[in-house]
Amino acid sequence: MTIERDSRWYVVQTQVNAEAKAAANLGRQEFSVYLPRYLKRRSHARKVETVARPLFPRYLFVAIDLAAQRWRSIQSTLGVSHLVCVGDRPAQVDDRIIDALRAREDKVGFIRLEQRPAFSAGDKVRIVEGAFVDSLALVEDVSDNHRVALLLSLLGRKVRVFVGADLIAAA
Repeated sequence: MTIERDSRWYVVQTQVNAEAKAAANLGRQEFSVYLPRYLKRRSHARKVETVARPLFPRYLFVAIDLAAQRWRSIQSTLGVSHLVCVGDRPAQVDDRIIDALRAREDKVGFIRLEQRPAFSAGDKVRIVEGAFVDSLALVEDVSDNHRVALLLSLLGRKVRVFVGADLIAAA
């Protein structure tokens, strides 16, 4: 996606979970929109799936030529909460930020995130999400990049639980 020569990038705050709706509606108004997304691994009801999620929840970028485009219409676009402004003027984003984000995209257009640091057996970790949130545990085994076997102290004994690698942090 290229932008016009006099266009600059600005930030739009969207309504909750309405990033795609806002991007589509801004596109219909002939604004160039950039919504950086990444792939997130999600597990629910014993099912693991990969879903596209916005890199910056509730935010997207829009290219505007302030002199030539009717940019105030952005404020009333479906899915948009507001255009981020400084005073009465939109807050400009440096082109290098957009370029750096695009440089991290894969061939399908998703941002590649750095892999979490690998844990090894014996490491102390804290569970950051789920039924055992804020519990401390020891890593027993790392089967792959997605599942980790932990030893958790429950009722005076060590119990083995398996959690997603994205649900733990170094203690």
